[in-house]
Amino acid sequence: MQTRRLDPSDAGLATAAEILRDGGRVAFPTETVYGLGADARQEAAVAGIYAAKGRPSFNPLIVHLPDLEAAGQVAEVTPLAERLAGAFWPGALTLVLPLRAGAGISPLVTAGLDTVAIRVPAHPVARALLEAFGGPVAAPSANPSGQVSPTRADHVLQGLDGRIEAVLDGGACPVGVESTIVSLIGDAPRLLRPGGVTLEALEAALGQPVPEGGPAGAQPTAPGQLASHYAPEAAVRLNVTEPGAEEIWLGFGPECAGALLSLSETGDLGEAAAALFHALRAVDALAEGRGIAVAPVPEIGLGRAINDRLRRAAAPRD
Repeated sequence: MQTRRLDPSDAGLATAAEILRDGGRVAFPTETVYGLGADARQEAAVAGIYAAKGRPSFNPLIVHLPDLEAAGQVAEVTPLAERLAGAFWPGALTLVLPLRAGAGISPLVTAGLDTVAIRVPAHPVARALLEAFGGPVAAPSANPSGQVSPTRADHVLQGLDGRIEAVLDGGACPVGVESTIVSLIGDAPRLLRPGGVTLEALEAALGQPVPEGGPAGAQPTAPGQLASHYAPEAAVRLNVTEPGAEEIWLGFGPECAGALLSLSETGDLGEAAAALFHALRAVDALAEGRGIAVAPVPEIGLGRAINDRLRRAAAPRD
């Protein structure tokens, strides 16, 4: 299979939408990372996502939609969901909600659960593709499962060239870490994955604390809940202020003058989030048998999402 690289012109978007209608897979940019999209209603198309990524079949996918009205056709949108949607959609927030009966979503998207993860992206190319296609698009990150997420079209092709039909090249993703995932199943909201919308912003919008994590031992209800994920080939060690002789140092902040690369030399968390996956790919390519040592990143704001991805990148692998 030859993977086509499409520009986000009217012609490129029309071609991408036609590929989706025909059951194919198209990688496209969102404000967070590139997603690997397929028609969420076509069983074979969704199976193609799993096949291209080598993704565990028990790990659900996020359904991307153009607006809240379309979301209501897929999920039971609660008053709490409407409040969060009003505050953060379109944007980097995914909500896990009860699946609407008769929604027509493939069970492969929800991993057989009676809940569904949905998002309305803000990136203009993603929104134009959803409009051109006219249906729900299931899309995890456009990379082999467990590896570093892509924030540029080149990253997509490094992992999936020849395994998918096309990639829409919309340039670098501005946020650079995946969406925040909040479950609205049960009595209170729960943060399942930190991401582009900070915990502080969520709690301010809701006027209440948002505890982290789902029930212990529960099957994943949304992406990004596996212990080992976003992993480069090299071993990763975290919170390092003095790297070893056989380690490449990935810095953060002005105290890391000796680092080979830095997430942000000024200590800006937004800059660090946008650079994270590209920097992990870059140091991994340079490692050549050495490990990767990562400087401490504060556990506040976007730092929660950055540290979440780093901990999963450093986790023991099967």
